[in-house]
Amino acid sequence: MNNFLTEPLIRYRESGGKLRQASLPKVYAVMMAEEVETFSALRPHQRHAWHAFLVQLGAMAMQRDGLDTPPSDSEGWLRIIRGLTPDYPDAEPWQLVVEDITKPAFFQPPALTKEREKDFKNTVATPDDLDMLVTSKNHDLKAEVAEQAHADYWIFALVTLQTMEGFGGSGNYGISRMNSGFGNRPAFSLAPSGGGPGAHVRRDIEALMEFRQEILDNNPHYPDDGGAALLWTLPWDGTSGEVMQPNRLDPLYVEVCRRIRLRLDSSGRIYGLRATSRAARIDGRNLKGRTGDPWTPINSKRDGVPLTLSAGGFNYKRVSDYLVSGDWGRSPLLRPTSKELRSPDPMQLVARAMVRGNGKTEGYHERVVEIGHKGHRAKSAMLGGAASQELGEIAKSRIEQVGKTQRILSHAIQVFAARGDSDSISQEHRNLARPWLSRLDEIVDAGFFDDLQTEFEADASKRDSIRHRWLLNDEDRSGVINHARSLLHDATESLGCPSIYRYKARVNAEGLFEGRLRGNSGFPDLFREGDEEGEA
Repeated sequence: MNNFLTEPLIRYRESGGKLRQASLPKVYAVMMAEEVETFSALRPHQRHAWHAFLVQLGAMAMQRDGLDTPPSDSEGWLRIIRGLTPDYPDAEPWQLVVEDITKPAFFQPPALTKEREKDFKNTVATPDDLDMLVTSKNHDLKAEVAEQAHADYWIFALVTLQTMEGFGGSGNYGISRMNSGFGNRPAFSLAPSGGGPGAHVRRDIEALMEFRQEILDNNPHYPDDGGAALLWTLPWDGTSGEVMQPNRLDPLYVEVCRRIRLRLDSSGRIYGLRATSRAARIDGRNLKGRTGDPWTPINSKRDGVPLTLSAGGFNYKRVSDYLVSGDWGRSPLLRPTSKELRSPDPMQLVARAMVRGNGKTEGYHERVVEIGHKGHRAKSAMLGGAASQELGEIAKSRIEQVGKTQRILSHAIQVFAARGDSDSISQEHRNLARPWLSRLDEIVDAGFFDDLQTEFEADASKRDSIRHRWLLNDEDRSGVINHARSLLHDATESLGCPSIYRYKARVNAEGLFEGRLRGNSGFPDLFREGDEEGEA
């Protein structure tokens, strides 16, 4: 029942906006043809889970069938996907509901005996209750999912829970592909510029086919001849004796971390049942997330520990660090294929992560950075080519200059908040300045990578003037310092200050701001020509 290898259970919109429904093999076919714009039931935080599932499944199916290029039709995809589960002629691993608990269902591992049915005590009424996303209120989207509960809501919730979830308390263990139970599984990969989800899936499948042997070489705990691929097809009663060792796994394995079974009520609606476990499904204690996840960067200075994204998300400082600082090893899918190295076409960096805290979620983050649209040299450097270090030095210098501007802005706002008396600055005044520094960061962030690539592509003789305009551009007031001035003005207009002190506070704050900008600890070279005021 609900076999999505053959039934059209997944809803998607074509590029023209028309709503369609498709089986899993048909989804692959229309994605390879780049006919998918969005999946109707897919929520933002589920995007990487679904993307990664399609890529891992597609690459393993192709590899085991001996294919070099992805099939273009649904019949070809149906054949190679069935090839991953040859022991199940009735396709139980691809059905949402299978009543016999000793047989697998989609992302629902089987039990060894029917007696284990008694373990499944906790009812899951809606896909939202199953999903890893922890919400405190009954949001509109949650109510909608609960009411409609179309099959694809359950499909996406299962994939997300089983491949992205962390530790959830006693008996609820997390996935192996993260550094700790409270970590996360961030994703960085390249994608064709201007392409949709289908182009991205196809690109990552082809890249994994090219880099598979390299992943094996860098992760010698995996068997060369391929191990367990789809862990939901293997029996699991949640005991400590069933913990799987990494040397039994395919390097692209699709895991499960929770014991779940879906059922139908008397009206034919799907609901779920949960059971706890006495141990994690995979023994990842010694690996600490070093599974060779093809999307996750690793820390080169910490023995290859995978990245755990913090609540701040993918701001320009962090993305620069991951791309060009040299401190982070690029994940396989963040590196160009041999074909992409030869191509002059621009690409995109796609970064995604759901940040988890202790028993809660701390935000979904996603960022797309255009690469190479300013020129091929910048593309090569952004993709880790020979000039990557040079690009990194430029990025580091720009980030330092933003930081210097923020420190000057912060000092000026603190002086205003202290009624113009720099000797009376307190922690409260420092706290009042922070939101304005964050606003400057947001302004810089919006164009940081475009501006970085523009400077990098320019001749060496023009780089100083390009940097000057980025910092200070009085023609259109688009420079970093111009924005800081505007923010200082906004701060002095909006922050509280008794009227008797306001004029003095504003004059002292603006004087300090302009003086520090022109002083030796600021940007004296920017103001040297036509400015004789010197340091205030």
